[in-house]
Amino acid sequence: MRLAACDTPVGRLTLVAGDAGLRRVLWPGEPAAAPAESGVHPVLAAATAQLGEYFAGARTAFELPLDLAGTAFQRRAWLELAAIPYGTTRSYGAQAERLGRPGAARAVGAANARNPLPIVLPCHRLVGARGALTGFAGGLEVKHALLAHEARVAGAAAAGTSRMRTSPARPRRT
Repeated sequence: MRLAACDTPVGRLTLVAGDAGLRRVLWPGEPAAAPAESGVHPVLAAATAQLGEYFAGARTAFELPLDLAGTAFQRRAWLELAAIPYGTTRSYGAQAERLGRPGAARAVGAANARNPLPIVLPCHRLVGARGALTGFAGGLEVKHALLAHEARVAGAAAAGTSRMRTSPARPRRT
């Protein structure tokens, strides 16, 4: 496992990669689970660059190999987050319906509470049924900041003043 620090407007994130892909994005103060190997890792370099582009308003989707560990439902829920359009939100209930599990909003919430790749797999775009900001591992202030950032960038793009880099590709799971 390899680690890299990434300074962002929402704090210093720790990125964790294994040989197959990006495994974790850790919030400030969140400990890494295992000792890290030294040396540069191409996935960490790409993740750091793409997070920089995201916060600069030049990227709306991530293109990284992912190494997701979780139940089959958790992995489906996490990967489906990438389908939520940038600058928008979706309710937990609507996300459950997209997963073919209507009425499983709480299960979606529980799965996303364990999302190992916040921002990259944008769980901050999930909100309560009436649009309320609910639960987020990075804190509700950070969730609000991420949504506000995306709204500003999307608004600038709509006005023709931004050079956003978008990709229809979903993150690759390896």
